[in-house]
Amino acid sequence: MRIVELASVDGYIAFDLDCPTSAGGTRLAPDVTRGEAGLLARAMTYKLAVLGERIGGAKAVLRAEAANRADTVARYCHEITPLVEKGDFITASDLGTRTQDFAPLPGYRTDSVMHQEVGGELVDTIVTGLGVVVAAEAALGGLAGRTFAVEGFGKVGGAVVREAVRRGARIVALSTLHGCVADPSGLDVAALEGLRAEHGDACVGRLGLPVHPAEALYEVAADVLVPGARTGTLTAERAARVRARVVAPAANVPYTAAGLRTLRERGVVTLADFVCGAGATIGYLSERSGLVSDADSARALVEERVGLLTATALEHPGGPFAGSCAVAEGFLATWRDPGGLPDGPPLAPEPGR
Repeated sequence: MRIVELASVDGYIAFDLDCPTSAGGTRLAPDVTRGEAGLLARAMTYKLAVLGERIGGAKAVLRAEAANRADTVARYCHEITPLVEKGDFITASDLGTRTQDFAPLPGYRTDSVMHQEVGGELVDTIVTGLGVVVAAEAALGGLAGRTFAVEGFGKVGGAVVREAVRRGARIVALSTLHGCVADPSGLDVAALEGLRAEHGDACVGRLGLPVHPAEALYEVAADVLVPGARTGTLTAERAARVRARVVAPAANVPYTAAGLRTLRERGVVTLADFVCGAGATIGYLSERSGLVSDADSARALVEERVGLLTATALEHPGGPFAGSCAVAEGFLATWRDPGGLPDGPPLAPEPGR
C-alpha cells in the first residue's frame, strides 16, 4: 500500500498495489482520513479482481466542505493530470464529488453512457443501486414482498430504493443524517421522493412518523439491510443487534472483522460490498471495451454479472463474503507474485484500534 499526500489540497491518494495502472473514485468530505483512503483502495482492488481486471485499486480522498467542492476538485484535477496522462491513475466521481468535476482531466468523457441521465439519474448511479438490489435478490431467491431497511437517500440510496420497489419489495425503514423513520407496512416512497427534492436529508422528519436516531436503522426487522454510509459501521457491537436476514452493502468496507464474524455466527447472510457495489465499475470497464452502448445494455450487463458473482459466492462454505474474497484472491494470484498480493480483505478496524 502506497499513500501519497496531495500538495495542492488537503487529502491523499492511496495505491493498493504496485502496478502500472490503478483505478478508484475521488471522495470529498470534511472528515475523510488517510486510513479511509487505504481501506477504500483495498476494496477497489478486490472489486476489480472479482471482475477479472488486471488493475490495482486506488482511492483519492479530499478533506473539504461541500461548499468548497468546486475549487478543491479543480486544484486536485490540475495536480493529478500528469498521473492521468501516463495512465497511472483512473478516477471518477464518488461520495461528495460530481461527474462534471472531472471534465478537465485528459480523456475524461462527460458524454459517456455512464454519465448520461435517465429520468434525472446518472446511469452510473442507477447501475450502482441496481447491483445492490440484484445481489439481495440472488440471496433471497426473489424480492416480491421482501422488506428493505436502507441507510441514506441520496444518489445511490435513492437508486436502491427505486429498484427494490420496482421488483416488488417494500421499504420499511430509511435513515439519513437527520434520523431514521420506520413503518412495517412500508414507507410512502413517492412522498419521500418529493420531500427529498424539497428538504434534502431532512425529508425523514416530514412524513409524520416518529424520527429515531439514525443508527436505529440497523435494529429494524427486515429481510435486507443496506448499509450506505461510511466505512466500518458494522462493528461487533452493532452487528449483535442487527435484525435483518441479509446485509447487502451500498457503502464500501462497512464490516469490521469482528462485526462480520458476529453476523455470520448469528446466521445473517453477509454479501460482499465489493460485489454489491460493482455496478458502476462494470459499466465503465464494459463501455471502454465496447460491451456497453446505452443505459439498457449497461443495466443488463450489471444484472448478469452481479447476479452470477453473488450466486457463486453463496455456494462458499464460509459464506458469501468469504466466497467473494476467494474469487478475488484467486484471480489476483494469477498475475501477482506472492509478495505483491494484498495482506488481507477490505475490512475496517474496530473503533479505537
